[in-house]
Amino acid sequence: MLRMDTLLSLLVVSTLPQIVVSDVLSVAPYQAVIEQVVGDSRIFSGESIRLRCSIPEDVKSTWRHLWFKGAEQLRESDEFILWDANVKQSGKYSCQGMRETVVGPIHTLQSVPVEIDVDGGWAILQVPPHPTLVGETLKVTCRVRGNPNLEEVILYRDGVEVMRQTGSNPHVHLSNVNLRDRGLYTCRATWDIRRRSHSVVSVPTQVSISEILTQPVLEVVTRDPLIPANMMRLICHLQYNAHAPAPPIHFYFYKNGNRLTTASSENNEVVKRTPGQYSCKARVPALDLMRWSETKNFGKVTGTEQRILPPKVPKPFAPPKAAPALTPPTAVEPREAWLFPRQPTAAPTYPQLEEETPQPTDAPLKPIHPAAKPQLPDVMPKTSNQTVPPDLVDMSGDFPDALEQLE
Repeated sequence: MLRMDTLLSLLVVSTLPQIVVSDVLSVAPYQAVIEQVVGDSRIFSGESIRLRCSIPEDVKSTWRHLWFKGAEQLRESDEFILWDANVKQSGKYSCQGMRETVVGPIHTLQSVPVEIDVDGGWAILQVPPHPTLVGETLKVTCRVRGNPNLEEVILYRDGVEVMRQTGSNPHVHLSNVNLRDRGLYTCRATWDIRRRSHSVVSVPTQVSISEILTQPVLEVVTRDPLIPANMMRLICHLQYNAHAPAPPIHFYFYKNGNRLTTASSENNEVVKRTPGQYSCKARVPALDLMRWSETKNFGKVTGTEQRILPPKVPKPFAPPKAAPALTPPTAVEPREAWLFPRQPTAAPTYPQLEEETPQPTDAPLKPIHPAAKPQLPDVMPKTSNQTVPPDLVDMSGDFPDALEQLE
């Protein structure tokens, strides 16, 4: 009986490592990547697109590739091709790597989905797949089915015309874009066929504009098992969207306006847990960019602690005023007289500080202190120059219907 129990125990122990290894290795620490080989993510019905799946982190192993449309699994292949695409094939496509091992099949993480839009109309506005950064040039293309010789292309943002160009060039460039340039864009294309003018409008397409360096947000973490109880962690959260290779970014942390640490490439710092007003700053020296976070209070801030806000964007100063010439106290003239040129006079005499000079009684004197400079507003008022959106003609739909309209 004892030998049987021992045998069963050894059998259970021998199978445990295999079970653990199988659970751990069922998902590999790699992620599949989709590459568009032929075509664009927005195509006309009847056109084709070819996608390729790869595992760039593990080039030595032999992987099989599974394709998915949403949650539906498609065929297994290194490349995925849509021949003579139709509108119903629009959707989000992803891929995943798989290979067999002694402990069973291993799968990679699924790739980031690629959205394919099959348009059955006559015009497509092609936009960059990734957000355009502030200060860059936005490049869009107004494609027309059959590539006719265009006469005019008009670009709209949220129904308002932003650019109009004549000629057969379907590419439109918007230089030095900012955050106000993001929105839903459409294009109108016009051309002539057999002395008849035709005009089509694309469906709206979202255009994204991003800042290179977003405003940081400071987080104060007081409960962290990795640091002592009398310490706390400051984390400076932001989004850095510079193109690769991105130059390094430096982080700074402040308490009551005084810098706590030197520049660091890490976005967090452990400091002493004391009340105060904390903030952080992010700076990219190579791009001449700097952003401050909002000040965050921690603990009970006493009135003796002075709140020092981050510096604002410098504003133009008024031209310096020339210092007024000193005159004897008995001949002090009104301030208005300083605006006119003076005649040469003898060398002035300066009053003694301990003497008291009588003031004239016929008219009150104006103060000789310089006038306070006018304060410029922090935010200038914005004016709206939007026009009434034009009546766009939507000729989207299936290709046969659009063809009948042009006959």
